[in-house]
Amino acid sequence: QVHLVESGGGLVQAGGSLRLSCVASGTISSIKSMGWHRQAPGIQREMVAMITSDGSTDYTHAVQGRFSISRDDAKNTVYLQMNNLKPDDTGVYYCNVRAGRIGQYSYWGQGTHVTVSS
Repeated sequence: QVHLVESGGGLVQAGGSLRLSCVASGTISSIKSMGWHRQAPGIQREMVAMITSDGSTDYTHAVQGRFSISRDDAKNTVYLQMNNLKPDDTGVYYCNVRAGRIGQYSYWGQGTHVTVSS
């Protein structure tokens, strides 16, 4: 059984910062990537940032230069530092872990709410 627990969401004014954390517990073999997705009301869930096992990162265009993803493998934890937040960043942020030899297993957290006021 794999559990992902996110934390760090909240309400912040535009221009502010938040740091999200996601701790993975349970038996997970061969983590290929860890990442963050978000879902705003009425909008399809989208990938925000991802980091692979070799440290490569990828960001959706809207957050490039403002968000930074990192991971601590010893703690099975992935972080998302979000700076200069905008109202469009509002949504539920979900942690995702892909594992297995070819990343065929996908795990999701319950989500943490981020609200950015203008």
